[in-house]
Amino acid sequence: MSQADTNRAIEAVWRIEAPKLIAGLTRIVRDISLAEELAQDALLVALRSWPESGTPRNAGAWLMATAKRRAIDYFRRNKVLARKLEELGHDMETEDEHGGEEGLAERLDDDVGDDLLRLIFTSCHPILSPEARAALTLRLLGGLTTEEIARAFLANEATIAQRIVRAKKTIAESGVPFEVPRGEERAARLASVLEVLYLIFNEGYSATAGEDWLRQDLCDEALRLGRVLAGLAPEEAEVHGLVALMEIQASRARARVSPKGEPILLLDQDRSRWDQMLIRRGFVALDRARALGGGGPYVLQAAIAACHAEARTPGATNWERIAALYTVLGEVTPSPVIELNRAVAYGFAFGPEQGLALVEGLLGVQALRDYHLLYSVRADFLFKLGRMDEARTEFLRAASMTRNAREKTLLEKRAAEAFEGA
Repeated sequence: MSQADTNRAIEAVWRIEAPKLIAGLTRIVRDISLAEELAQDALLVALRSWPESGTPRNAGAWLMATAKRRAIDYFRRNKVLARKLEELGHDMETEDEHGGEEGLAERLDDDVGDDLLRLIFTSCHPILSPEARAALTLRLLGGLTTEEIARAFLANEATIAQRIVRAKKTIAESGVPFEVPRGEERAARLASVLEVLYLIFNEGYSATAGEDWLRQDLCDEALRLGRVLAGLAPEEAEVHGLVALMEIQASRARARVSPKGEPILLLDQDRSRWDQMLIRRGFVALDRARALGGGGPYVLQAAIAACHAEARTPGATNWERIAALYTVLGEVTPSPVIELNRAVAYGFAFGPEQGLALVEGLLGVQALRDYHLLYSVRADFLFKLGRMDEARTEFLRAASMTRNAREKTLLEKRAAEAFEGA
């Protein structure tokens, strides 16, 4: 394997293991910034040693053991932290007694007491602004870059970077405990936690940047944490609503990309490849949310996803119901992105003229000015109406704005089709 191939393999492992590593280290050192530094140190060691020794079978355990040794070195250099050194030294001895890195791998997760879940609730502490909570947790738990988070928020990258730095500093200075809260405090933080999981899943489902259209690791992690959260808060309708939404959306993963990694849009997908087990799990979670009286944004979005899952063919889709659900969703949580989705549904339900009219009303919205999907949706309506020159212009504009290579290629292909049809 070449050096470049090895580095790509290490990067792939890092994407998966970094959140768990940072969460586990935060539990040990009780300092998020230090945990990140130790994790990065472990990555540098991996970049030096794995090209020669090969990727360990339990890469996460290897990284954790390496980071903990770095932590011991750090505390040795800071005598005032001698007690923490003793704790870490004992922990490393215990690790050796229970199978070394193999044993550590088996103990990285502990169900409801999951380190990742603790870190999510810590990052979503009320002492932080809602925007800072989401940005910090996406950085730590989702492994997203600052640029990816900025795209998810439709925000400036420098602004997101400042939020993350300030959030970590605030948590450190305020002594926020590393724990899953109970009772009323847990309920108060739940909305922020759900928002974070939703954004992590969305970044995995439709990656805003990079070479991959689908980042399965992020989808899997968000769904896993959502299921754990549902066990923690079984009476919360919105938790079950979000899990239902993610289950149903995740069911399409195998049908969303071609063997070459090319995007396949919803109406072009082979529905026989949709995962029926995930769909059934999603329906069960949605029924649970409805039984609890749920009518919040995640329950409504899950209901929209269910409409697609119930349709055996694209033509059988109940677009009028979907349009109605988007109307209610827009009333519950007003958002220009929701309005754009409503325009798409109206276009399918009542014709492209209706959809285009709604999109035209969004062109002056500041939050959507740099949102490429606004222009790709407008292009699609123009294409359906036979206004090919305008459609080509909008497809190319959308292609120039996306950071995802696969999506860019798809949009350029649509532009070419509009040119040929002019």
